[in-house]
Amino acid sequence: MGSKSSVAIPPQLVKLLEADDNQKVRSHSYYVFNRSTMRHMSLLKTLCLFLFLLITAGYFAIKPLPSFGSHHDLQCSSAAWEKAVRKSAQRKEGGRLVVLLTGAAGFVGSHVSLALKDRGDGVVGLDNFNHYYPVALKRARAAKMKKAGIFTVEGDLNDQKVIARLFSTVTFTHVLHLAAQAGVRYAVHNPLAYVHSNVGGFVTLLEQCKNTVPQPAFVYASSSSVYGLNSKVPFSEDDRTDHPASLYAATKKADEVLAHTYNHIYGLSITALRFFTVYGPWGRPDMAYFSFTKNIIEGRPIKIFQGPNHEELARDFTFIDDIVKGCVSSLDTATPSTGSRGKKRGKAQFRIFNLGNTQPVPVGRFVSILEKHLKKKAIREIVPMPSTGDVMFTHANITKAQRALGYNPQTDLETGLKHFVKWYQTYYAKGSGHEDTLKGYMPF
Repeated sequence: MGSKSSVAIPPQLVKLLEADDNQKVRSHSYYVFNRSTMRHMSLLKTLCLFLFLLITAGYFAIKPLPSFGSHHDLQCSSAAWEKAVRKSAQRKEGGRLVVLLTGAAGFVGSHVSLALKDRGDGVVGLDNFNHYYPVALKRARAAKMKKAGIFTVEGDLNDQKVIARLFSTVTFTHVLHLAAQAGVRYAVHNPLAYVHSNVGGFVTLLEQCKNTVPQPAFVYASSSSVYGLNSKVPFSEDDRTDHPASLYAATKKADEVLAHTYNHIYGLSITALRFFTVYGPWGRPDMAYFSFTKNIIEGRPIKIFQGPNHEELARDFTFIDDIVKGCVSSLDTATPSTGSRGKKRGKAQFRIFNLGNTQPVPVGRFVSILEKHLKKKAIREIVPMPSTGDVMFTHANITKAQRALGYNPQTDLETGLKHFVKWYQTYYAKGSGHEDTLKGYMPF
């Protein structure tokens, strides 16, 4: 077929178009209607369109609903979506809370979601399934949660319509906000992602909570990174945190300041949890313990950072099960918010807790433990620590969490890494269907 081009209007058709409005002209099988008739046709088209939409709506109303629990096959404007959210939020015998959990398909989020659901609480997840690390792992976590009856909404924290729809569908007693753009070194490459998620999304969620009646209690993940260049150890919640060493840390510090403001002005009950290097099964591929395990198995060198005077990095590694207990206890001990429709009616609870293990371990020893469980030596490559915001050590003082939450970490690094290695070797074993999902992935 030839290409399309503009076509001149035949003189006969021009004459027809210029005919008097009330004149009807018929030429062969074509009709040219006057303006009055065209107005009637326009009305008829509108009526037909309305009838078509009505019939379509009726079709979808009687069409069988998709299976509940899927995170990306339902639109938030559909009746099926609303029904799935309500079903996920239902409490079972023994359940007291109804929790909106953001970052639900993440490492910590998926574990806490399952723990809450297991004891009977209502849980609705929210996650944007971004591609910071291979999304297949997030989908697998969400699938595991789906089997437990947890519906994970796929949406962005900054999407106010999705957030508002969630809160209009379910009356949440608590919000556990774990969603964030993670990683210290990636912030150098994509700083706006951190501001968008960690600050913008945080405010969007606080705004919704502040205007909701009744206001939910709000618990969220901060980070040990807020201690920045602090040289006093162990790190205490009363230490100054105004010297962050990375953009990631700065956004988490911003969250703590914003949270205090919303607590002070609007009466939101708020608890901040400063996590210390969380690890364990279903963990994040960008974390050192995960990438070290992968490289040791594949016979690739691992990079071990060293300080300016050949100092060895040390981290307060905290096993996922201990973090889950701290999160759940924070929800259980959170008191109700005191505001209503954006107005504070009394002083509201405001707390900050360290959730760590209190036993910093040098990275060299950490690698030796991995070698023991993997039964394979690592190819160690000692390199200077990059100037991207990593700090030399972390060490948590958990006295406040012990008193207020009954927080008492039970898992040492030797035991915790044993659990992780067992999971990793099973999950990524040949024939598992997951062995290629990390192919080509390089953490920042």
